[in-house]
Amino acid sequence: MNKLITISQLSKILNLVNSIDKKPSNHVLRYWEKQFKQIKPKIINKRRYYSPEQVEIIKMIKFLLKNKGMTITGVKNVLNLKINKLDGYDSDSLKAEYYKKSFKEKSKTLLNKIKKLKNYGKKNSSKS
Repeated sequence: MNKLITISQLSKILNLVNSIDKKPSNHVLRYWEKQFKQIKPKIINKRRYYSPEQVEIIKMIKFLLKNKGMTITGVKNVLNLKINKLDGYDSDSLKAEYYKKSFKEKSKTLLNKIKKLKNYGKKNSSKS
C-alpha cells in the first residue's frame, strides 16, 4: 500500500516553511497544483493527500524552480518532454541532473544509517 502524505507533511519535507513562524507554506503547493497538470493530489474529506509518485514529481518541480532558477513555463516544458527515468540519463538533461541529486541524497541517508548501525553494534559488543 502506498503511503499518502498530507500537504503540511509535504511542505515540511520540501522545506517550504515560513521563515518567521516555521509553519508549512501550503499555499506554494496549492499554487503549483494550479500551474502543473502533473500534480493531482487525492482529495479525501476536503484534504489533499499526495502519493510517493506525486512527491517525486513535486520534488523535481521544486529542484528546477529553486535550484536551477527556471521559470514555471520552463519547468512545464521540461515536464512535458515525457522523458522517463531510464531515458532521462542524457548527461545534459535537467531531469537527469535531478535524478543524480536525488540518488546522492538517498545514498547519503543510507550510509548514515549504516554508520549508526555499526556504531550501535560497537557499543553493544563492548558491554559483553
